[in-house]
Amino acid sequence: MSVIEDESRNPNPGQPEVVAEARKILDALPDQASMAAVRREGEEICAILKPLGLPPVLDAAVQLYPLARDGYLDEKSLQKSRFPELGELVAGLVQLGRFELPPDWTPGESLAVQQSEALRKMLLAVVSDARLVVARIGEQLYRLRHAKTASAAAQQAIAIETQEIYAPLANRLGIWQLKWELEDLAFRFVDPVTYRDIAKALKEKRAEREEFIEEVKSTLQKELWNNGIHATIAGRPKHIFSIWRKMRRKNKPLEQIFDIRAIRVLVNDVAECYAALGIVHNIWAYLPGEFDDYIANPKDNDYQSLHTALIGPEGQTIEIQIRTHDMHRHAELGVAAHWRYKEGGGNKAGFERKIRLLRHLLEPTSNDSDLLDQIRGDVFEDRVYAVSPRGDVVEMPADATPLDFAYHVHTQIGHRCRGAKVNGRIVPLTYKVQNGDKIEIITGKLEQPSRDWLSPQLGYLAATRSRTKVRNWFRQRDKEQNKRHGREILDRELSRLNVRDIPVDTIAKQLKLKDADAMCIALGAGDITSSAIASALQNLRKDDPKDVIRKSPQRKKKDTKGGSIAISGVGDLLYNFARCCHPVPPEDIAGYITIGRGVSIHRQDCGNFLNLRVKHGERVIEVDWGDESDAIYPAELLLQAFDRHGLLRDISTILADEHVSVDGVQTETNKQTMQVEMRLSISVPGLPTLSRVIGRLEQLPNVTSVRRNS
Repeated sequence: MSVIEDESRNPNPGQPEVVAEARKILDALPDQASMAAVRREGEEICAILKPLGLPPVLDAAVQLYPLARDGYLDEKSLQKSRFPELGELVAGLVQLGRFELPPDWTPGESLAVQQSEALRKMLLAVVSDARLVVARIGEQLYRLRHAKTASAAAQQAIAIETQEIYAPLANRLGIWQLKWELEDLAFRFVDPVTYRDIAKALKEKRAEREEFIEEVKSTLQKELWNNGIHATIAGRPKHIFSIWRKMRRKNKPLEQIFDIRAIRVLVNDVAECYAALGIVHNIWAYLPGEFDDYIANPKDNDYQSLHTALIGPEGQTIEIQIRTHDMHRHAELGVAAHWRYKEGGGNKAGFERKIRLLRHLLEPTSNDSDLLDQIRGDVFEDRVYAVSPRGDVVEMPADATPLDFAYHVHTQIGHRCRGAKVNGRIVPLTYKVQNGDKIEIITGKLEQPSRDWLSPQLGYLAATRSRTKVRNWFRQRDKEQNKRHGREILDRELSRLNVRDIPVDTIAKQLKLKDADAMCIALGAGDITSSAIASALQNLRKDDPKDVIRKSPQRKKKDTKGGSIAISGVGDLLYNFARCCHPVPPEDIAGYITIGRGVSIHRQDCGNFLNLRVKHGERVIEVDWGDESDAIYPAELLLQAFDRHGLLRDISTILADEHVSVDGVQTETNKQTMQVEMRLSISVPGLPTLSRVIGRLEQLPNVTSVRRNS
């Protein structure tokens, strides 16, 4: 949402309306002594975030957030605001503020690397506006600044939380202004002795080091300009935590750390890099052995730059890095991003893309509305993050289910899974996990995976890794048992599709299996699913040229409610599908010329058609399915179930999900036995869709059987 300033309606000229609205909400609150400190907290967090140039609506939300978090401001007050986004941002901050270390964490205990990474990603994924993460980082810095009077245990807790989550997150987002202070304050609480020793050894205050940097920048800028090099120069005194980390990584004392003060020079091309290096060495003496040419010899991660250490003014050592603007962009956003080799993070392109987008989002010139839509719609939907009862964060693919969660926790938990609770409520195993869901798995004593879990259409498992574990479990079962189960699956699939004219050995060869026994074993072990049978039948019908001779290339189309039907070989004759067999592509079909109703299309193995062929063979014509890509065809299903409330609604939902048109429903109910029989007239594009629909209908509660009616 863009904030438009209108001084005619704004009580504070020059101030955005949304900020004035937040002030109005604050002024309407009662004047309580206990509320004063909470108000100051919002103001101080805004002051911390001000150098980042965040939009006014976020500043307003940050001011209101502490009051909403502590219960002084309710949602109704925010709903009355003229700015709906203001309430959404405050609610997002309240939600984000709930994330903390696992409840079993004890002071002095660090988080595991994977757990820390998952928490960082969760912080980015759960909020509706990614900029709220930046506000949460500002709040963490506020907490650190005010932790001086807290207990030692509380200081340890917030310091390690900062080191493990918020400082690395600030680093990834490029918020350098906050990162160094987060790291230094946290380090002071985690290891106060080492912190004081390094601070004392520096023998100067940070402000003095900053003055030194400005002096070097001024001298260098003048010399480069005089030599025709237009460079961008930035400098920074290294903060205490970074110094300690480098001392530990290189196992060197402070005296041998030469980049406590560092200058970065950005030029236009490689030639200017080396020219600038020569000028630098002419101004100050360089330290032998401390020059690295990463332009001629890039690092493994393709990082390129010239590094040299010098003896600068007043005998102080200083490191100078020289690179082109393109090299700098690569170092900041590419595979050699600064956070990569300092944090040891993973190399996942998807998450790196999100970080780049978030960095651009923080730039004042970015188009916030378009970019936010992209983040919400495309960037964060590929992963989902759930929480275990112990507080561990589990990262899973989008559309993951509680069963995926169970297999992620442990293979045996998945094999013994019988149900799941999400946020304290029992849910089906096909439930789609949402970010932040707390999941508890209900297990049995015995391992009893279901072969239905392997079917993607039924939606039990989204992760390939989970399905592999289930397949391995079935593969380890006895071959004879797998063969028996596989034969049952095959017979059931052929029966419900009402296919009797194709030998099972032919189906097996279509699936590139040795014979029918091998196919049954594969079905029983879960290596292939029942949907593969339908696909094989589809391909066999297309590949088999037997009895299919097109008499005419012309095609007749007949509109139905659900779409179009395509038949070739009937010329301009009117045609209809026989109700006795309801053929569906790619089954072999034949035409029978009726009296007054055009051509009746039958399956070639239909009993009625075979009788007609014997009696009136002269009326039989050979036809074939047309190639209409979006054509649909009628089929009839016979469904048997025990009657219950909502049965027809659940059936309709599945058919709607599969984009299947319902042409008619006939229902017969036995009041004594409460059994119901439904004849569903539907339109489908082919056998695989028909198989998938039957499989999903069979999973409904109280449904005892579903098969294709001939």
